Amino acid sequence: MDQNPSTPHRRRPRYPGKNPRRFEDKYKELDPQRHPDTIAKVLASGKTPAGSHIPIMVGEILDVLRPQAGDFAVDCTLGHGGHARAILERIMPGGHLLGLDVDPLELPRTEERLRADGFGPEQFTVLKSNFAGLPAAIAKTGRTGADLILADLGVSSMQLDNPERGFSTKADGPLDMRMNPSRGISAAQWLEKVSPEKLAGILQENADEPHAERVVSTLAGRCFATTTDLAAAIHSALASLSPEERELSIRRVFQAIRVEVNEEFTALDAFLRILPQCLNPGGRVAILTFHSGEDRRVKKAFQAARQEGLYQEISRRVGRASPSERHNNPRSTSAKLRWAIRSPL
Repeated sequence: MDQNPSTPHRRRPRYPGKNPRRFEDKYKELDPQRHPDTIAKVLASGKTPAGSHIPIMVGEILDVLRPQAGDFAVDCTLGHGGHARAILERIMPGGHLLGLDVDPLELPRTEERLRADGFGPEQFTVLKSNFAGLPAAIAKTGRTGADLILADLGVSSMQLDNPERGFSTKADGPLDMRMNPSRGISAAQWLEKVSPEKLAGILQENADEPHAERVVSTLAGRCFATTTDLAAAIHSALASLSPEERELSIRRVFQAIRVEVNEEFTALDAFLRILPQCLNPGGRVAILTFHSGEDRRVKKAFQAARQEGLYQEISRRVGRASPSERHNNPRSTSAKLRWAIRSPL
């Protein structure tokens, strides 16, 4: 008990109603161990609790990767660690998982959770790295290849829900969008510099935005301090569209800018080029994509590597989340799963 009379007693902030708007007010959702009933209600309504992440298509990914005891696995996008935990449970005893992520804010939190679950350094290694640096990351473990590799290309719910990261319009926040806030320039800075012509091409390439030409003159070269400012400008430029169409365009524009700010396609193309060499003979890879630009790249890279004889088998169709999963976790709706198996040497 605090014996210092000069220290005032501070009460825990009161939960502000059933549906608090501010991210930091949702402490019940942000503290799931202390408020399991609240989390259960949020999940039952088909929503994702604030600040948490529900791993997508876990069963389907395990079916594709077929982890076995003793395997060396790599989760190239560790995120909240849901996929990593499921894989770790299946490669024990004797297995090891290498987890990569570029987010310096979420990576230590995920490592702490998995360490608390009993996965020590002998079973689990963490590196802050982009998946384009996969060969160097594997080499740091003393190995030359992996038995299974997973890359979930989606933005995590922790990033989307936190307004300070600037990824979405769920709440007002600084227009940042960087996966690693200490590197590169923010989305706000990028928009101030981009030309209308370049922005139009990026909106089409990164998000298949059908109304790109109608918004570029409103966005390019302008200063937007917050996510709400940017969303309002898009809304105004597309005022003649239905509310539903405007909302979809706002999401696509945010996606396109995020992809460019983080150079996601550059990293993905590099990753896909070096991927076969990072797999042991007969090794398996699974990749989850969330929009057409990603899926096209994965599909074409797998096909090209199959023709070169680097993969002995690739998925012929994309895997999709089940109807029940899409209901329980709406963020799984756009997910597409593709896989490949390395050829024997």
